Amino acid sequence: MRIHIHQSTQYAYDEPIRAAVQILRTTPRPNDGQHISLWRVETDADARLKPGEDAFGNITHALYIDGAIQRLRLTVVGEVETSDTGGVLRGGLERLPVQVFLRETPLTLAGVDLRSYATDVTGGRHDRLDRLHDLLAAIHRDIAVSEEPAGQDTNAAKAFSQGQGCVQDLAHIFISAARHIGAPARFVSGHLFRHDEEVAHNAAHAWAEAHVEGLGWVGFDPVTGACPTDAYVRVASALDYLGAAPVRGARFGGGKEHLDVSLSVAAEPGWRGQ
Repeated sequence: MRIHIHQSTQYAYDEPIRAAVQILRTTPRPNDGQHISLWRVETDADARLKPGEDAFGNITHALYIDGAIQRLRLTVVGEVETSDTGGVLRGGLERLPVQVFLRETPLTLAGVDLRSYATDVTGGRHDRLDRLHDLLAAIHRDIAVSEEPAGQDTNAAKAFSQGQGCVQDLAHIFISAARHIGAPARFVSGHLFRHDEEVAHNAAHAWAEAHVEGLGWVGFDPVTGACPTDAYVRVASALDYLGAAPVRGARFGGGKEHLDVSLSVAAEPGWRGQ
């Protein structure tokens, strides 16, 4: 599948900001399931964009603004050719040993109830892949998807207790539960082409990956209840959302920030690849 992505983020401030530094994780790496035909990250401000890489191997751009501006537009344009690998990530860049992804973080705190739930829904299986699929089906069935973004104090345990959460929350719930049953797991940010919905969105997608011996990293999306297909574009991964967030940073001055985000994820009609 050939997927076209266009994302525009407009920042406006009540007062001119004096300086800002942002780390962007908006550029995907190629792997066996995705070939990057085109990808651009641009800004209309008088700023510097410095490419780099973080500890997880994600491609980053450091955006430096040194001067008074009151508006800033960040634009990401991409074209990716994808293929279905059955949810298995092959040909990816791995910087860290898989054991790192057993580590709990503040956003992936499980709590007693979630740990008990993970044990109960996977207790009848011995094979790790089967247990992870049981976990995926249970979370997809039992946790409702909310369009509201998670609060800064929302972690996996809190979202689980509420029985609902945004896409990031559901990924954190799956990651927490997978780690509890002994599977290294990580957060993945990216894009999803939805065949049955409008192509315009205001947020990227998120899912989880868990490590299975003999297969490697396998993707699990508790929002759809399935493994990623060729409708997915994988951008970044980390222990939790904070490490894979598309944009994180700090600014000086500016007063209140006003944010306007638009995202289009579209598939080229009739394209079947080579």
